[in-house]
Amino acid sequence: MFYLNLRHLLPQQRISSLMDLFNSKMGWNSCIIWFVFVSVCECWPLPDSDPPMHGEVQSPLYPQPYPPNLQEQWDLSVPEGFQIQITFTHLDIEASGGCYYDSLTVLYDKKLLGRFCGDENSADGHHPGYQPILSPGNRLTLMFQTDGNNPERHQNMGFSAHYQAIDMDECSAPEPADGSGPLCSQICLNTLGSYLCSCHHGYELRSDQRSCVLTCGGGIFDEPEGYLFSPAYPNPPPQALSCQYIISVESGFTVTLNFTDNFHIESMDTPDGPSCPYHWLQITIPDREPIKLCGGTSPGLIATNSNTVRLEYHTDEEGLSNGWSLDYSTHRVKCPFPGAVARGRITPVLTEYFYRDHIYVRCDQGYKLMMDGQEVESFSTICQSSGQWHLPLPECHIIDCGEPEPLLNGGVTFLSGFQNQYRSVVQYHCNEPFYSLLGGVNVSFICESDRKWRSTNEVVVSPTCIPVCGRPTNLLSAYQRIIGGSEAPKNTIPWQVLLNSNARGGGMVIADQWILTAAHVVMDENGQKASTDTTRIFMGLTDAQNLSSPVYPSSIHVHPGYNNPNHDYNNDIALIKLQDPITFHSSIMPVCLPAKDATYTTGLMGLVSGFGLTEGKNNSGQFMTNKLKFVQLPVVAQEVCSNSVNGLKKMKTGIPNLTDNMFCAGIPEGGKDSCQGDSGSAFTLRENGRFWAAGIVSWGMECGKQGTYGVYTRVANYLDWITNIMQEN
Repeated sequence: MFYLNLRHLLPQQRISSLMDLFNSKMGWNSCIIWFVFVSVCECWPLPDSDPPMHGEVQSPLYPQPYPPNLQEQWDLSVPEGFQIQITFTHLDIEASGGCYYDSLTVLYDKKLLGRFCGDENSADGHHPGYQPILSPGNRLTLMFQTDGNNPERHQNMGFSAHYQAIDMDECSAPEPADGSGPLCSQICLNTLGSYLCSCHHGYELRSDQRSCVLTCGGGIFDEPEGYLFSPAYPNPPPQALSCQYIISVESGFTVTLNFTDNFHIESMDTPDGPSCPYHWLQITIPDREPIKLCGGTSPGLIATNSNTVRLEYHTDEEGLSNGWSLDYSTHRVKCPFPGAVARGRITPVLTEYFYRDHIYVRCDQGYKLMMDGQEVESFSTICQSSGQWHLPLPECHIIDCGEPEPLLNGGVTFLSGFQNQYRSVVQYHCNEPFYSLLGGVNVSFICESDRKWRSTNEVVVSPTCIPVCGRPTNLLSAYQRIIGGSEAPKNTIPWQVLLNSNARGGGMVIADQWILTAAHVVMDENGQKASTDTTRIFMGLTDAQNLSSPVYPSSIHVHPGYNNPNHDYNNDIALIKLQDPITFHSSIMPVCLPAKDATYTTGLMGLVSGFGLTEGKNNSGQFMTNKLKFVQLPVVAQEVCSNSVNGLKKMKTGIPNLTDNMFCAGIPEGGKDSCQGDSGSAFTLRENGRFWAAGIVSWGMECGKQGTYGVYTRVANYLDWITNIMQEN
């Protein structure tokens, strides 16, 4: 056999040398190399571990029948401080009297604990049953022996057992026979695998960790409750004492002392009561005079109202005092009753409030929490260890919703309440007679607890003032003709406007930013739309010589079907949007637009107005007037109008066609008519007290001539176009 000496090498060097050897001797059997490797590794055994806490023991070949001529021994152990307990789960050994032939013997330090054989049903032998066997210590020995003559060896299986460590109660063991006394002189505490000694209050453990000696160190007691008594109580101490005990608990708690009835400290009787010259118990509470106690009467319950108390117990070598005992408890510091908050409530409601108690303040609906002049979202305060609340109570002030939203062209009136406060009620109104509330319903708003004004009407969320149309504040007493007609008094035709664009023309107010006029007023002969920069609009006047500041358009919208260069006045309608909204008053008000089912009844009298041509006195000719004129004209039947236009066409060229988008107004004998300069102005009809724009002055032949009529754009045909333009712009 090849032998390799590696003992002089370190473990890692040994392995390396083995690997080198393996590489150079490839013909060797790998099993031999592995044997050498294992042998080297076995030179470094692992350290021994502590004895196990439990285990299992079985006879050889179990559960097969055991062989003859056996002599087996098991030495079992568990850690120090424990007893070992074994339990047989099965035992089947050849039975004999006194277990003479085959047997299992259980020993503790050579002391026989039991010798077993047979099975649980055998009459001979001695079976242990299933009750555990407890060793007096942490060791146990099992010895199993069989003889050579076992006729039933093919039937007896041997034994199987479990063992475990059982904690030893050293404190309950009897005192040692050597007279050394108990394990602990006063208190013995059993622990897992061992024991500890302790002493009664007033004593401390000596260095031998077994015996106790009288002491009076006291110390600090910081638990919420406890029990104190003098050394050796209820017996006199064996020596003079000077003890100090300090009870000091968490700030915010107060200590209460409750002395037991068995109280005895030597005293001297005097006329003023017992005196304590030699023995006493002094109680010291911060910021108070000390209390000195003695005598044979218990002081009973003492509420210190402090979280710190010092007790000093003094006796001398002479005299006799049996001492005292007390229980102490703690109670939370009490805070004063918080009081009440007007228009608010405090929770929780208790009869008393103590340290760490919280209270919360909530205001009644419609009120807000205020502290130091500032609003706070929530409020709570805590009872402090000082017995005071850490914050003073807040106040509850009524909330306010602020000024109600202003109403354009209207106002607000307070019906009830004060300064926009909770539950105040306001009502909106419009500036009449020029505006009215949308829906015609007076709407009230109330200041709610969320500080918002809310409508009392479920339908109306926000009031809106809409212009009143077609209701001038001053009605005409009589209708005259424009050609030579009378001047319009102020505020009788407030929708009339004067346009200066390509030429003088008219128009009518239909909304706070919209003017309705004829297309040819804002278009030239070449089909070019007038510029917004050169178009000026005057309104609210009856005399063109006294022009006010003009307003300017932001956009001009001509009907897409208008084609004036071909002298075709079909679709002669246009809209002008103003740069800024108008505020309506007596001089400026809108005219109403036609209803969708509006009818143009023949003979119905309408009103035409404008700043166009008028006839001079004594037939002195026609001239452009500066005064706003008006005339009353009837609606002409469409067939009569068409015949008039066709008759003119036979005599003259360039006469436009009469379409369904036009209608005529006038009288056959002439003398009353609109004329140049009136273009774009309104032909209005009155219905239910309102004037509505039935037509726009468009074209005609020889103003006021017999047999001719003025032609007007039929506004009712353009309601959808007007609505779309206004909505889209």
